[in-house]
Amino acid sequence: MKRVYIETYGCQMNVADTELIFGVLGREGYLRADSPEGADLLLVNTCAVRDNAEQRVIGRMGELQRHKRPGSVLGVVGCMAQRLGPILLERVPKVDLVVGPDGYRNLPELLGHAHAGQRTVDVEYRRWEHYEDIPQVREPGPTAFVTVQRGCDYRCTFCIVPTTRGPERSRLLADVIGEVRELAAGGTSEVTLLGQTVNSYHDGTSDFADLLIAVGAVDGIRRIRFTSPYPTDFTPRVIDAMVQTPAVCDHVHLPVQSGSNSVLRRMSRRYTRERYLEVVDALRTGMPGITISTDIIVGFPGETDDEFADTISMVREAVFDDAYTFKYSVRDGTPAVKIKDHVDDAVATTRLETLIDVVRDQTRRRNAARVGEVHEVLVERPAKRGDLMLTRTRRNYVVLVDLPPAAIGEYRTVRLTGTTGSTFTGALYQPALAVL
Repeated sequence: MKRVYIETYGCQMNVADTELIFGVLGREGYLRADSPEGADLLLVNTCAVRDNAEQRVIGRMGELQRHKRPGSVLGVVGCMAQRLGPILLERVPKVDLVVGPDGYRNLPELLGHAHAGQRTVDVEYRRWEHYEDIPQVREPGPTAFVTVQRGCDYRCTFCIVPTTRGPERSRLLADVIGEVRELAAGGTSEVTLLGQTVNSYHDGTSDFADLLIAVGAVDGIRRIRFTSPYPTDFTPRVIDAMVQTPAVCDHVHLPVQSGSNSVLRRMSRRYTRERYLEVVDALRTGMPGITISTDIIVGFPGETDDEFADTISMVREAVFDDAYTFKYSVRDGTPAVKIKDHVDDAVATTRLETLIDVVRDQTRRRNAARVGEVHEVLVERPAKRGDLMLTRTRRNYVVLVDLPPAAIGEYRTVRLTGTTGSTFTGALYQPALAVL
C-alpha cells in the first residue's frame, strides 16, 4: 500500500483541507503515515499569512528532503504554494509538485507527472470548486470542521488571503446540511463552520442565519461554533439566529485588528472602533455570558504611539476574554506594501510585548474570577501532558479533568477548581442533595 505523510501549518481551514487531501488520495489507495520515514508521498500544507510561517515551512521542506528515496514524491500544497508557485521549485530543489487550494482534485494526475520525472505546478483558481463529491478523511472524535465558504472578497490591505484563496464563494446550504447529517450519524456532536468571513455566507438563496438554524436542527448536533466572522456581517438577523438556536455556543472569535480608526482605514477594514463596539454590545445583549476573543496586529505601517494606545484602550473597553496578537508581517502582493512609514521592527516588537502583557493580565484576572463556576463540558481528547482529559465548555474554556479516555465524546458537568491564567482545571460536579 502507498503511504502519505502530511504536515499542516496555519488555520482551521488548512486542517480541513488536509482532511480533504486524505480523501482525494484515499481514492488512489494511499494510507495515512504518522511519520515521514518510509512515506511514498510527503506533503506540507502551508500558511502564507505571515512571513515567519513561510520561512518555517521552507526550513521544514529542507529537512523533509532527507526522507526522499527513489520513487517517493515531495510536494507543497495550500496557501504558500498558491502565493509562490514555481518559485518554490527554485527554492527547494527536491520539491516535485506545488498545488494551490483549488487544485487538490488533480493530485492523482500531478503525482503521475512527478513519478515520470516532471516537476509540476497547479495554482489555477477554480471558482466552482467545493469538492462536494470528495469525503474528508477526519481523525475520529466528537468534533469536526465543516467548510461552508472558500475565498474572500474583502481585500484588507494587509491580507494575502484573497490572493491565496481566491474570490469568495459559498456552498449550497443543502450540501452543508448533508455533510453535517453524515457527521452526526457517525457520532459527531459539535461542528465548527469554517469560512474566511464565515458570517457573510450566502448561497444565493440562504444566508448565515438560515445556515445556523438549519445546522442546529440536525438531530445529534449539540454544539455549533464558527470562525472567523467579520464584525459588520453580524446583522440583527444573524444575532437573532444565534440567540434562537440552542446549539450555537456562547463564544465568538471576532477579529478587530486595531483599536485605532485611522489604522483601520489604512487596513481597509469596513468598520470603525465605535461600530465594532456596537457589535460586541449587541452580541453580549443577545447572549449574556458570551465570551469574545479577537485578533490584533501591531506595527502596521504608519502606526503611531497614539494609535497603538488606542489599541490598548480597545482591549480594555471591549473586555476581550483572549486575543491572538501579531506583529505586522509584510506580504508581497498586498496593498499595505505601498503604505509609507513602516514601523521600526524594534518598536513593533516592544509594542507586541506590551500588548501581550495587557491581554494576559486581563485574561488571567477574568479567568480567576470564574473559578468555582459550574459548566457543561465536552470531553475532546487526552491532554498533551499528564493523565487528564482535555474538555471544553460552550464558552470555549479549556478545562482539564480527571476522566478515563473512554469518556471522549461525552458531556459532563464540572466545577472549575483552578486556572493557570489561560486554561482551567475542573472536577466532576455533584449537586448537593436537598435535606428534607
